Amino acid sequence: MAFKRTGTSIPPEILASVRRIEIRTRRLVEEVFSGEYHSVFKGTGMEFREVREYVAGDDIRSIDWNVTARTGDPFVKLFEEERELTVMLVVDMSRSGWFGSGERTKVEVAAELCGVLAFSAIANKDKVGLVLFSDRVEKFIPPAKGKSHVLRLIRELLTFTPEGHGTDINEPLRLLGSVLKRKATVFLVSDFWADDFTTSLSVLGRRHDVVAVRVRDPRETELPDVGLVRWVDAESGASELIDTSAAETGRQLALRVQAHDGALSKTLASRGVDVVDIDVTESYVDPLRKFFLAREGRSGRKGRR
Repeated sequence: MAFKRTGTSIPPEILASVRRIEIRTRRLVEEVFSGEYHSVFKGTGMEFREVREYVAGDDIRSIDWNVTARTGDPFVKLFEEERELTVMLVVDMSRSGWFGSGERTKVEVAAELCGVLAFSAIANKDKVGLVLFSDRVEKFIPPAKGKSHVLRLIRELLTFTPEGHGTDINEPLRLLGSVLKRKATVFLVSDFWADDFTTSLSVLGRRHDVVAVRVRDPRETELPDVGLVRWVDAESGASELIDTSAAETGRQLALRVQAHDGALSKTLASRGVDVVDIDVTESYVDPLRKFFLAREGRSGRKGRR
């Protein structure tokens, strides 16, 4: 589903959708994701807060020798985590995102999922920004805080009509590599039916934490047995008549999907990119929560070393 704005007005159905997403995602953040988000995504470092007198048990490495020398009594430095993060939502708006065999399209599910991530970010006082792309960068909204900013991002996701039809993941990755000055967490939301983007991902991943959120519909990888149908590529417009009841048709599709996904998995794993798989016909809550818990578990193991 995609809508063009008419003047400055927003269609009532879009306002209703934004409100529904706000209510649902904020409840999920409050009940499920806020604490897990905070545990998983740490700050970029430690910043000095104050000094206080040394007490037994304090780490002697934290002694402030300048203050200690001036006062004649031992003082230690206190630090706190520099908590503020930058979260970038990078969302594929190509024509393939308009597909949905269930109640919602991939773009609609992506909008709600991004709402959860965005509200989680601002609940932890982080900034969140948005990049919309197709075969080009369609829109860039700089990171900011606040509820009104998040609602704007959700509106853009629901209403934006891209100029491009295809998918080029290289373009948004290159953009972020040039505009992000501090380390950021980048959620790359796409169905990943795209050409190779290994080099761009490698460059961006050297400084930033990239998470791949793969949003797919099961009908993209498995065909129902309905006889002859006309298969249309949403991005290129090419079409062909295929026999879904033929065993060879299903076998060829499975081989193409297996080859594509195998190459993609190898690319992401070799760059240390986590993957969250979302089936648009099912709830995204469990996959997202499993991702948070897995990351938290790895973080805990690192902390104990």
